[in-house]
Amino acid sequence: MEKSREEIAKKLVNMQYTRNEIDFKRGTFRAKGDILEVYPSDQNEKAIRVEFFGDEIDKITEINPLTGKPIGLRQHVMIFPNSHYVTEKDKMERALLTIEEELIDRIKYFKDNNKLIEAQRIEERTNFDMEMLKETGFCQGIENYSRHISRKRAR
Repeated sequence: MEKSREEIAKKLVNMQYTRNEIDFKRGTFRAKGDILEVYPSDQNEKAIRVEFFGDEIDKITEINPLTGKPIGLRQHVMIFPNSHYVTEKDKMERALLTIEEELIDRIKYFKDNNKLIEAQRIEERTNFDMEMLKETGFCQGIENYSRHISRKRAR
């Protein structure tokens, strides 16, 4: 299969995996030369080593994450996202728009009811969360925005 190491690394980052050359644990990957190793978040005792020849996948090996010793060769592997809250970029952009619309309504509500501290707090927190969602695709308490991400109506 023709896929570059950089292309796969970028997809892993989009799936909430973090690159870590030192602490190889679940939900991380590392890259050395023409080798990319992934420790899937749904595995306890198996990691994946992908070897490249240029922009082509040469070999996929299941390995022991502690020793690096091969367990077996694989023709293909399924790597699941590191988070349940991974979604496409266009869905996230639409969600950010609806979050901002709701934020404006909530700030107006708090100000109209003379709750200025609450208005300031929700504005600061939501703006911080939106910035995290834009930059990393994740934020603490992302489940609070699941309605926007899945495009469900408010109750």
